[in-house]
Amino acid sequence: MNDKIKQDTRIGENIRRIRKARKLGQTDLVRILQINGCEITRECLVKIERCTQHIQSSQLRAIKNALNTTYDALIDGTDE
Repeated sequence: MNDKIKQDTRIGENIRRIRKARKLGQTDLVRILQINGCEITRECLVKIERCTQHIQSSQLRAIKNALNTTYDALIDGTDE
């Protein structure tokens, strides 16, 4: 069972900002996530980045690892 996190802190916007800073497209990030065992589609990532879909805790952990960032950066938008 995967827990879902309600995006009340604009996690999606922070993911997009960090992903772009890493010069990764959405498809690139999804490919990295899938290779590392995270079942996610590009459409799902788009919805997460637009804050229209809750993010699963397993997805958040995988995105943190794929972007080589911190939970603080993803959740609070603090600088890395």
